[in-house]
Amino acid sequence: MQSIKPPQTVDVSPDARILFLAGSIEMGDAVDWQTNVEQQLAHTDWVVLNPRRDEWNDDWKQSISNPQFKEQVEWELDGMDRAEKILMYFDPATKSPITLLELGLHTHGGKLVVCCPDGYWRQGNVDIVCARYNVPCVRTLDEALALIGVVSV
Repeated sequence: MQSIKPPQTVDVSPDARILFLAGSIEMGDAVDWQTNVEQQLAHTDWVVLNPRRDEWNDDWKQSISNPQFKEQVEWELDGMDRAEKILMYFDPATKSPITLLELGLHTHGGKLVVCCPDGYWRQGNVDIVCARYNVPCVRTLDEALALIGVVSV
């Protein structure tokens, strides 16, 4: 397994299997579920795109005119477009509005697997969107990884 985080360039072979870890990041609120997933994938040949930036600065203005913020968002959008699979996790301790936006963007791509545990504030909305567009939606990360085919439950 190879892990790539922003702002690192995604320079991999064209036949690489890429998994993008979309979902809750809210620093201080969301658990670091991305590290857990990377540990479970350690024995695989997946390239994991993990948007949880090591040097994130909460003072960055979230604006298209801010080059660091724009770079982060474009890295994430490019990564999801390029990925073979997108694992999307909704942490019940967060609101994750950007993850909800990303769910809408990728319902039709056939590469999305959603993990929405009980207790997420908009679980009903997530369940309905996933059911309507035939997006697999499960309650645990282990179930999601099993659907992707990297672990067995």
